[in-house]
Parts: sequence; structure tokens; C-alpha cells
Amino acid sequence: MNEALTKEDLRQFSLLLLNEIKIILKESTPVKNETYDPEWLKSKTVRKLLDISAGSVQNLRTTQKVRFKKVLGSYYYNKGDLQKLFDDENK
Repeated sequence: MNEALTKEDLRQFSLLLLNEIKIILKESTPVKNETYDPEWLKSKTVRKLLDISAGSVQNLRTTQKVRFKKVLGSYYYNKGDLQKLFDDENK
């Protein structure tokens, strides 16, 4: 028995399929922890947070005022060191 599919049938099927995919993605995606606070910050993040230039961030690194890591060409800075550095300057 052959039944003809209509455009409406296909539209309904696509909506059902998309809904199922959304449900699967919601269930498989870990919930982001709102309080997640990374210990290491990328250079760009440091520049934005502290409103300083790339040269200033590099100066912090070269004078060894903060710990840093280089991972695949990107520099990461220790958040605790940055906080301590700027807390000390505000005293």
C-alpha cells in the first residue's frame, strides 16, 4: 500500500525530529555551574578585566609578578596572583 507524502507530512516530521534533537541535547549537555571560577585566565580576559594593554599584560609576565602558562601559543595567567597583585597595590 503506497501512501503519498505531503509537504505538511514532511513539515510535521521535521518539527518532531527537531524537538527530539533538542531534548537529547539538553539531556546530554552538562549544566554550567554558575559559580565556576577558572583559576587561569587568558590574556584577552585579563586585558578586559583589568582594562590594561597587551603590553602591560606582557610586562606582568616578563617581570614575573604573576604566574603564567603557555598552552598552544596562548598565555594563561593565575587569577589568584592577579588578585593579590592588585589588592596589594590598593593598600
